[in-house]
Amino acid sequence: MILVGSQRGGAGNLARHLMNAVENEHVTVQELRGFVADTLPGALAEAHAISKATQCQQFMFSLSLNPPKGQDTTVEDMMLAADQAEAKLGLSGQPRAVVVHEKKGRRHVHVVWSRIDADSMKAINLPFFKQRLAALSKELYLDHGWALPDGHRENGWKNPLNFTMAEWQQAKRIGLDPREVKQIFQTAWRQSDSMPAFRAALEERGYWLAKGDRRGFVAMDINGEVFSIARWTGVKTKEVNQRLGDPEKLPSVEQVKASVHARLTSRVREYIAEGRETQAKELAPEVHALREMVKAHRQERALLEKKLQARQLAETKERSARLHKGIRGVWELLTGKARAIRRRNEKEAFDGYRRDTAQREALFTAQSREKQALHTRIAAMRARQRAERMQLAGRLADVLRMTDPNRTPQRARSPRLELEL
Repeated sequence: MILVGSQRGGAGNLARHLMNAVENEHVTVQELRGFVADTLPGALAEAHAISKATQCQQFMFSLSLNPPKGQDTTVEDMMLAADQAEAKLGLSGQPRAVVVHEKKGRRHVHVVWSRIDADSMKAINLPFFKQRLAALSKELYLDHGWALPDGHRENGWKNPLNFTMAEWQQAKRIGLDPREVKQIFQTAWRQSDSMPAFRAALEERGYWLAKGDRRGFVAMDINGEVFSIARWTGVKTKEVNQRLGDPEKLPSVEQVKASVHARLTSRVREYIAEGRETQAKELAPEVHALREMVKAHRQERALLEKKLQARQLAETKERSARLHKGIRGVWELLTGKARAIRRRNEKEAFDGYRRDTAQREALFTAQSREKQALHTRIAAMRARQRAERMQLAGRLADVLRMTDPNRTPQRARSPRLELEL
């Protein structure tokens, strides 16, 4: 189970994020412990108010628990993991809130603790919490019999296609999977042994080599996004310089940008826009179907909760009626009958809780199976559309190369592209 934790403030923002029913298909406040408030925003606001008596700014500890993809994990399993994390971190007994999110048929849990010790009115120190969570994560993988991810393997090896968050954000802005972008650069690097060869290999895939302001060799895509050659190829700067030579022989980023912009005709711009619009329309029915399914599922869960609450109320009244008042109640107390009734009531209440939990789990399982086929279709469609965008980028690169007045064409112009231009 992947555990990601952080110390933080911002009670209002966190409450809004955790209760976001737009990005999540279902949001359930599973537990509010140690708070007077009975809502999540109220509970976190209460933790903030208590922290005002201290100088602590990051008065909360937030933890997300994500089961591995493809593994069925119950809420009880994740609550148990939250309890283990609480003990590891030294937050036992602290007020906490637990929120369950469901997205694409999978569940994950967010736990928020107050770090303020109400007795001493000091923030609880959490030394080495990342290492402790990493150790607990590995224990959970082993306990459940899940295959260990790369980060938990003893030799510590990692996939060479791993990338930083900065690279991820940069790649997301151009609408391509960053793993694909990195593969493009690394493949072009392996296929070339000089600057001209590397430049040609990049241009075949829609990237133009340029001289960076401070980073030496860079590349620019059709949208003007700049990529560091060393970072995206995974090669040291010294090796890049040895193979590619002097970056002063290349045009600057601004010169490349002006050249690309000049050659990017209005027809090509329309082609890009039409492609995006077509893909959006193609995906829209599936997305609408998913929203309607989620809406129906929410209604089913609300109806189930209403029935469970009604039954719980009726059963509670029935158990309460067994305990008599007055002289009869005193007689039952003296004879020990009252104790037996209480034991029976406690057992029935616990059995009722387990029965209700099982019904909730059964509904979740049924709804997840119903949504799985739809999620699979949407994922396949998005993968195909991503491949189409990559093909489009390569075709646009051909168009731009063929319209470059300073470059000698290496192959005959396509009649179809001439018509489009």
